[in-house]
Amino acid sequence: MLPLIFILPLIQLVILSNAATFEVKNIQFSYIDNDKTAFSRELIQKFETSTYFDVVDAFPSQKIAQEAMQRGKVDVIFEIPNHFERDLLKEKKTKISVKINAIDGAAAGVENVYINQIVMGFNQNSIAELMQPNDIKNIPSSIATIPSFWYNSTLNYKTFMVPGILVLLVTMITLFLSGMNIVREKEIGTLEQINVTPIKKYQFIIGKLLPFWLLGILLLTVGLIISKLLFDIPMLGSLALMYGFTSIYIFVILGMGLFISNFTDTQQQAMFIAWFFMVIFILMSGLFTPIESMPPWAQSLTELNPIKYYIQVMRMVMLKGATFTDILPQILKTLLYAVLMNALAVISYKKRI
Repeated sequence: MLPLIFILPLIQLVILSNAATFEVKNIQFSYIDNDKTAFSRELIQKFETSTYFDVVDAFPSQKIAQEAMQRGKVDVIFEIPNHFERDLLKEKKTKISVKINAIDGAAAGVENVYINQIVMGFNQNSIAELMQPNDIKNIPSSIATIPSFWYNSTLNYKTFMVPGILVLLVTMITLFLSGMNIVREKEIGTLEQINVTPIKKYQFIIGKLLPFWLLGILLLTVGLIISKLLFDIPMLGSLALMYGFTSIYIFVILGMGLFISNFTDTQQQAMFIAWFFMVIFILMSGLFTPIESMPPWAQSLTELNPIKYYIQVMRMVMLKGATFTDILPQILKTLLYAVLMNALAVISYKKRI
């Protein structure tokens, strides 16, 4: 149990924070150059110098390229048509065929954006080359955008993911341990001894909650230290505010775990039910997929998800420096959730005196 409590969360935080990324890199890029001119070679060179694409091969025909994509060897087939340079010089326009492996729709969308950016950059450079000297004065002025990235100026995905993964670790450990707590007493027979003691139900529940509440706080502390030392995650907000909200949130999860354990007879049953709810909560928490992208009925269901509120609070306080007023709605909802779950845990525990 000790490795499960202390070592496993640290390993998970380090591994998941590096593995869970929204970036799309090492795109296996192939092309068919039917023109073989200076312009076509210049365009291909743009992809070769890109950090996102790995140019793996040049194919002589569409059939061979499509077979390579079918076997999973390439992700993108970029086909430059015949008379590519001639059409640019005479017609001032041309078309390029791009085929993208879209089994992963999100990755395919990102790849399409990368390709369009490179083609647009090439197109802007080619306009100046194609303009006649007397047309220089007619070159349209370009519009320059100067982006300012707030709260994550380096666009580092770890800054976004680490607070959420830290939430998952605190949640998983406290839920699983509290879920197996009373069940363990049932299996080894000590629950019957507790039932004949004069302690009241709420006293028994408090005795079961307090150690795991302290453990959750300890896990948060260790996780915050690793987040700062290893990933350099900014912590702009108040640590007291983070610990205060975490204290309420852990009571929600512990109450949920004890409620589950009251209705199960074995640790396997408790683990299965806890994991069932955990998967739903994680997928609908906004950690991996934006809640705004979910259908309306799913967005309504996320209002019942405590992990959603904890992830929002951790990101708001750590990255934006949110204050008590900013997270007051999440505090009130989580507090109501804590009272409800622990009340159900106390009521559902059947103690015989």
